Amino acid sequence: MRVAILEDDPDQAELVKLWLVNAEHSVDCFGDAASFMRAVRRDSYDLYVLDWMLPDLSGIEVLKKLRKDMGDYTSVVIVTARDEEQSIVRGLEAGADDYLVKPVRQAELVARVAAVLRRAAGSKPEEESLDVAPYSLNVSGKTISLGDEKISLTNREFELASFLFRNAGKMISRNHMLESIWGIENKSVSTRTVDTHVSRLRKKLKLNADNGWVLAAIYQHGYRLEKVSE
Repeated sequence: MRVAILEDDPDQAELVKLWLVNAEHSVDCFGDAASFMRAVRRDSYDLYVLDWMLPDLSGIEVLKKLRKDMGDYTSVVIVTARDEEQSIVRGLEAGADDYLVKPVRQAELVARVAAVLRRAAGSKPEEESLDVAPYSLNVSGKTISLGDEKISLTNREFELASFLFRNAGKMISRNHMLESIWGIENKSVSTRTVDTHVSRLRKKLKLNADNGWVLAAIYQHGYRLEKVSE
């Protein structure tokens, strides 16, 4: 999964990054709120890890901007030295999905991040079927239908379709797609590959207003699969 860390202590940031990379996540670190906000406006992530005390804005202020100003509901874990109950409640009420008190412990951090990501994803993929009418996806069988018509997709195309439907309504960057579908270590695949697969998928699935879903390109960013309002 893709994780963005907002932490002004470079040593702490690198340590948390190392732990999460060892847990097979892809991680970007930011030392101030301004650079973090610029990044999340142009890129997409599965999880944010936000420090509370920062040099420009607090982690809580960043969280409020994400939720209220940007409509960004990416999962958030707040990390801070403030351990009083009132602060924990304030963080959760602002929209955080979990709260960790410093000093952060490796096993706990990795476990809590995994738990938050599981909650965001729902049940295990092998047990899932996605009903996104008029489409129906059988994740374990890797099949997709439009109404009664079964559509033939390659494994990669199905993985991309499933990923997009799970993230419907959210802007997904090309890099996010590359890392999630082609693997975080696959440096030989270019973003042009994403564009080619998206174009092919749009045609095969007949993603258009008549079928209730539009796969829109977001200039210089990526794509967003959107449900068309009736």
